Amino acid sequence: MKRLIATFALTALCTATFSLVAFAEDVKIGAGAAPSENVLKPIAQPLLKEGISLYVSSSGPKNAMMDLERGVVDAAAAGLTFQDWLNLMKKEGHEVKDPASLQWTMIGKDKIVALVNKENPVAKLSKEQLQGIFSGKVDSWKEVGGADVPVLIVWGKLTSGTNSMFANKIMDGKEVTKEVIETMTAEDIRQNVASNPSAIGIGPLAVLDGTVKQVESPEIGRDIILVTKGKPSAKVQKVLDFIKGEGQKYIKK
Repeated sequence: MKRLIATFALTALCTATFSLVAFAEDVKIGAGAAPSENVLKPIAQPLLKEGISLYVSSSGPKNAMMDLERGVVDAAAAGLTFQDWLNLMKKEGHEVKDPASLQWTMIGKDKIVALVNKENPVAKLSKEQLQGIFSGKVDSWKEVGGADVPVLIVWGKLTSGTNSMFANKIMDGKEVTKEVIETMTAEDIRQNVASNPSAIGIGPLAVLDGTVKQVESPEIGRDIILVTKGKPSAKVQKVLDFIKGEGQKYIKK
């Protein structure tokens, strides 16, 4: 009898979950690292109760904007101001054709942090030291108070918003070295740094989870915005309303 009751309870739970998904409206959002990790992924499950199935493509701000223009996604999000986003698109050879047709809303705030392996004894890096490391001038941790081992830089191809903001705030025109471990998303950066004692990377604050440590460094704050073509659709507006309301308790700050 107990097994029958447990089976019935499990079936009821699965049926309820299926019902939520089956009757939910789909909302597709292309996004960079900051909105994905800080805002959109944390609210995806709670949004099901509001009748919204949120699909997040962590494709980076460039691809997200291109997908929005093509109508592949309902909205795009990035950890950049709107003008910085437009500048980034132009720099990468994909200038936005009709910026006036786009409407943006701020959905959060984020900080960009420097991530190192938990075994790395370095606890603090100045702006000048970060410049030296990421330009390739500093190639051993010994030069900044660490062990006598090579510095390995992990760099994300799909974190262009993070990369652009870091370059603007920290690098002062110096180019990031080409000698990097190239990966894709902020999560990939975290995993690579966690598994390599010599590695360093940058990412949104939300990517910190105990497997890596944050180095004390100059603060890089940024806005997180969501962009739509014209006025947000009714279902996208539901997402925005949730973010500004009940969703605040799920968003990482």
